[in-house]
Amino acid sequence: MTNTKDDTVGYGIIGTGMMGLEHIANILALDHTRIAGIADPEAISRERALEMAPGAETHADYRSLLDQDSCDAYVIASPNHTHFDIVTDLLGSNKPLLIEKPLGISVSQCQRIVELVADYSAPVWIGLEYRYMAPVAKLLEEVAAGSVGQVRMISIREHRFPFLQKFQNWNRFNANTGGTLVEKCCHFFDLMILIAGSRPSRVFASGAQDVNHLHEVYHGQQSDLLDNAFVIVDFVNGVRACLDLCMFAEATRNQEEISVVGDQGKVEALIPDDVVRIGRRGEDFIGEVAEQSVHSLAPYQGFHHGSSFIEHQRFLSCIRTGEPPEVTATDGLLSVAIGAAAQRSIETNLPVDFEEFLSTP
Repeated sequence: MTNTKDDTVGYGIIGTGMMGLEHIANILALDHTRIAGIADPEAISRERALEMAPGAETHADYRSLLDQDSCDAYVIASPNHTHFDIVTDLLGSNKPLLIEKPLGISVSQCQRIVELVADYSAPVWIGLEYRYMAPVAKLLEEVAAGSVGQVRMISIREHRFPFLQKFQNWNRFNANTGGTLVEKCCHFFDLMILIAGSRPSRVFASGAQDVNHLHEVYHGQQSDLLDNAFVIVDFVNGVRACLDLCMFAEATRNQEEISVVGDQGKVEALIPDDVVRIGRRGEDFIGEVAEQSVHSLAPYQGFHHGSSFIEHQRFLSCIRTGEPPEVTATDGLLSVAIGAAAQRSIETNLPVDFEEFLSTP
């Protein structure tokens, strides 16, 4: 689909929980956009969305919204386990799609979506917006510019609060989310792949459910989400990466700390301090590296430090020009696959060969 610059793009939002409302706020902060339709099975969710976007069509079933054919593009922000069916139904629309992460809850679902969109006539963008957080974007820029030389090691630490409560507690179970290392950490695995510039070769992880949700039982089932893990990812080109995740560590200063070390130096990004530090071997030493503040200039900051606005700004550019998306279905697949391989490694207490894992039925 290609629109002229002055056309107003009408979005259909499927799923109007917390993230759906976040997408609405970001879209409304753009020029020449509107919310044309809203679909969510829960009346209270539709009402909240309608307060933000008066005049939008409302539907309890997304299929009804699709039948109306009144939207120029769709955003899928429904629970993880609904993505596959919704996406496959929406592909008949030939409209641009922004699919909230994760792309699916299993490797097989993601692989199927990648196959289905291979010849799709409109952009399909996956919501891995951490790429666009200002400190992360600066870190990526420095790595690409060669500031650290040849990348050898990547370390990502997220120490944060537990999962928030969602409608009907759908996010308390691996069967609905894909597991913590898919649901939450696909963002970080996407960054690892970008920084490493290579495909993963092996994944090894250790993790458990030690503190959070231990006594939460819904419909006779106990929550089974991991709340902490270490994940090591080896890449084909020799780069090694490590994720340190703890979801009962909100008593901290920075939620995310990303470090990239090469043979010539180190760059790190700290969030929400919004600081980037760069040190070069032979020039700097411990405690003496350059530090700069890097703040988002996005007009709407939202839950993700302005990164979702940048994501929507660039997705809108794809809608208007027909240019390919920056974050593809294949990116979505690989980020999910690393998380799923890490979950498998924890279950088996064994390393997982990545390509073998991808090819397992």
